[in-house]
Amino acid sequence: MTPQPHPQAGAAVKAADRAHVFHSWSAQELIDPLAVAGAEGSYFWDYEGKRYLDFASGLVYTNIGYQHPKVVAAIQEQAAKMTTFAPAFAIEARSEAARLIAERTPGDLDKIFFTNAGADAVEHAVRMARLHTGRPKVLSAYRSYHGGTQQAINLTGDPRRWASDSGTAGAVHFWAPFLYRSRFYAETEEQECARALEHLETTIAFEGPGTIAAIILETIPGTAGIMTPPAGYLAGVREICDKYGIVFVLDEVMAGFGRTGTWFAADLYDVVPDLMTFAKGVNSGYVPLGGVAISARIAETFAERPYPGGLTYSGHPLACAAAVATINVMTEEGIVEHAARLGTDVVGPALRELAERHPSVGEVRGTGMFWALELVRNRETREPLAPYNATGQDATAMSAFAASAKTHGVWPFVNMNRTHVVPPCNISEAELKEGLAVLDTALSVADEYTE
Repeated sequence: MTPQPHPQAGAAVKAADRAHVFHSWSAQELIDPLAVAGAEGSYFWDYEGKRYLDFASGLVYTNIGYQHPKVVAAIQEQAAKMTTFAPAFAIEARSEAARLIAERTPGDLDKIFFTNAGADAVEHAVRMARLHTGRPKVLSAYRSYHGGTQQAINLTGDPRRWASDSGTAGAVHFWAPFLYRSRFYAETEEQECARALEHLETTIAFEGPGTIAAIILETIPGTAGIMTPPAGYLAGVREICDKYGIVFVLDEVMAGFGRTGTWFAADLYDVVPDLMTFAKGVNSGYVPLGGVAISARIAETFAERPYPGGLTYSGHPLACAAAVATINVMTEEGIVEHAARLGTDVVGPALRELAERHPSVGEVRGTGMFWALELVRNRETREPLAPYNATGQDATAMSAFAASAKTHGVWPFVNMNRTHVVPPCNISEAELKEGLAVLDTALSVADEYTE
């Protein structure tokens, strides 16, 4: 579709937004939201007719791009058939979505509890773990994000937690492995893995193993910087959980449904959790949907004991119909395999080549369509391009980098000192190379702030 300029319509949309919409994570008077007129495939455009290649996949959820005709048609068909129905009933779209998800989850995660998004999926996973074990505490990592609801935000390990952290949620944080900024003075991935596992087990010992219901980890942390865990780490966490009777929860809200070049990131590490949360890519965000995939052991706890939790819109027919269509599209079109190939053959080599030429790039890491560049002021000292949790003038370098990308037609995903490369999983190779070329230009702006 060729965008047509409609500046007056755009001005009206913007005016209504500024008058009435309260935006998340924002100081309301300090933001200037772009008015978006439409989207298709890997692109969206504004009311001036300018197109942007979406290197953020919305909020890392449009895994099959915008307006896929088969998913749009499935939503329309479901709306004509049955727009909504209460969650206590067996509904075709809900049953089929659960079956397709269960077929792709690892191990025996065969029961699916549907939520509206990833945050409430985390809330319910934690509740299930606490009820299953009878224990109160949940361990989660620094450099993590698990959602904006009360329990989920307390489990989050970045500054978004601070304003809501009352210290009473039973959340205990620990350091997960990240060799580039190691907290364990490690020099190799093997050292980082061993020392991170030792740190975790020591934390458990001092907190009291009998008080800990669950350990929750993003399989590959997303907004914190796409930090792929070293070989053996997740398997080690699994062993620790088994040793102490702790429920192991993997958060696949961002990494799931093809983003890593596999259906789930857990597939890369041959590990099976007790509970796994999902959302975002399950239906490419076309209708809000999330959920918890539940192992047989946890499900048995609630076989004859009611699970005390639910949602009015759990397994909403429109959302589930979109999930069915999305999963079928991903299978029929080989989108997961496509993401894996582009990650290996195009993105990885291109980003490593950019790192060689741009002093602002400290590290490249990722897999599939899930990559991050660590931006630094000094490669030798690894000083970040901007201070931790920077705002205002302190964030000038990152703001200049993002502005350059947008000016040249690519919408980036920028978080603290990292830029993510997370386009739709079915992006074409030509579109991907177009975006990487713009990233090259934007990094030249970041280079101006290096020492």
